[in-house]
Amino acid sequence: MDEIKEQKKRIKIIDAARGFAVTLMVIHHALYNSTVFLGAPWWLYSNPVFNVLQALFIGLFIFVSGISSRFSRGNTERGAKVIVIAVIISYVTNRMGMPIYFGILHLLGAFMMFYGVTRKFWDKIPRRTAPYIYIALIIISSLARMYLSPSSENLVLRDILSVLGWWQPGFVSYDYQVILPWIFVFLTGTWAGEYIREGRFPSRFYEISVPVFPFIGRHALLIYVLHQPVLYSIAMLVVYMKA
Repeated sequence: MDEIKEQKKRIKIIDAARGFAVTLMVIHHALYNSTVFLGAPWWLYSNPVFNVLQALFIGLFIFVSGISSRFSRGNTERGAKVIVIAVIISYVTNRMGMPIYFGILHLLGAFMMFYGVTRKFWDKIPRRTAPYIYIALIIISSLARMYLSPSSENLVLRDILSVLGWWQPGFVSYDYQVILPWIFVFLTGTWAGEYIREGRFPSRFYEISVPVFPFIGRHALLIYVLHQPVLYSIAMLVVYMKA
């Protein structure tokens, strides 16, 4: 089979996976707004089931982003564009009193730029070995976050530790994502993406189609940027009407 990049068509199941993850993120933020602004019970937003689902859809979003990075030769540029959007979001949310200093867009933009710069290094790891290395690093970094407690009163080091995965007092971000272990989930996605790009998955994978979600996935960035302002406006409208 020819490489998928030569087929000049998108792989709908990848768009669908991204769209599904974005849909769950929108629901997640809608539930958050309902609890914070509309007085809904907190368990509606934070409960064991949804906490697990939250980790799964964030992981899926990052994994798919890693897959997509295999199809791009300009990951550094893509990442820079996402970072610019993320910085704008930081500015706007800070003005709103709900600052987002390191959310999912900051994370993905940083991963894209990192991968764009270091891609040749990761490509040197044998394909059959790479997933085991990445999974091991996911486990090790997760355990490190659980059992190690580095801290610093230096403001710069405080922010670096928070972004890495060890939250520090004084660091505030209403959408808070961390580098560890997600960077290795992203790299696992790049490993899978190479096989997908080369057409090595079963033919059904490239042909399967589901409704709605591929469209959402193709417009994931726009939806992610706009959904919270829309949800926030709806919540404030409800608050105003109830007053």
